[in-house]
Formats: sequence, structure tokens, C-alpha cells
Amino acid sequence: MNENQISVIDAANKLGMRKQSLFKIIKRLGVNTSKERNSSHKGQAITYITEADFDLIASQIHTQGKKDSEEPSTSSQIDRGVFYLIELEPAHDPGRFKVGFASNMPERLRQHRCSAPFAIVIATWPCHILWEKTAIACVTQKCEKLHTEVFRAKDIAGVKEKCDQFFSLMPALNEIMR
Repeated sequence: MNENQISVIDAANKLGMRKQSLFKIIKRLGVNTSKERNSSHKGQAITYITEADFDLIASQIHTQGKKDSEEPSTSSQIDRGVFYLIELEPAHDPGRFKVGFASNMPERLRQHRCSAPFAIVIATWPCHILWEKTAIACVTQKCEKLHTEVFRAKDIAGVKEKCDQFFSLMPALNEIMR
């Protein structure tokens, strides 16, 4: 490892944010990363950025933080989005669906259409990222798990109804994180 590099894990810790959120910022800013295996991480490949890029990211976050504090909303936009229910192959396998969280639903649907070109959004619900796993566990009860966040149900309308029920119990997003 170059002495002028910092791991994304350490950078996220220094910035007081989640590693996944930092990766989104790195991608948005077009920052180049490098990966190296590290014995202190049991031989796993760890992603690194330069200290100069870290400084750039930190200044962007600081600048964005000022903008956010000027707005009435106090929560991070990254943590808020929608929980979605997508039918992957309506004509060929109508019971196969995907559920999950997206901060940008049109972009997320575009990504899904790379592997499931006929996918359609059944419904979305305002969601906090922390609710995602609980929502998935709740709404996919008695469904066959096919892959991560991909399931099969006899009745997808029943899954939508469970989603409606789950999110009717959750607080409105503008009421949380004040």
C-alpha cells in the first residue's frame, strides 16, 4: 500500500459515515480507487483512495452539509428513498418478484432491466434505509426465496398487501430523525 493512501473503511470512519454511503460519493465524484489484499483484514481485498481524494471528498461532504443545514430537512437524503416491489418477468413467471430499497427509483429500475428487461414496478412506499431488512422479512413470509431479495409467491397481490400494511404502521419520513 502506498503511504499516501487511505482505506475506504478508515475514510468512512473519519467522516462519520457508512462505508456504502462513501462508495456512492466516490462513484459520483469519479474518484479512482485501488484494491489491495491486506493481512490485517484476513487477506481480503480492501479498497483505497489517495489522501488528496479523501480531502476532496471531505470538503464536498462539508460543503453539502452546509447546504443541508440551510434546508428545512435535517436528515440525510441517502438514508431516505423508497421500498419497491418489482415483478421481474410478468409474462413468463408472474410470481417472481424483487423487493428492496432505492434512493433513486428510476435508476434502480434501469439497473434491474439489464437482467430483467420486462420488469415492472408494482408499487413503492416512502422508506428509511434502516427499515429495508425488516420490511423484506415481513413481506416475504411464506414466499420462496430464490436469491438475495428475489422471491416467488403464488399471489403477488398478497405481497403488495403485506407491504401496504407494513408501511401503514411506520412513521412518516418527515416525522423521524429530528
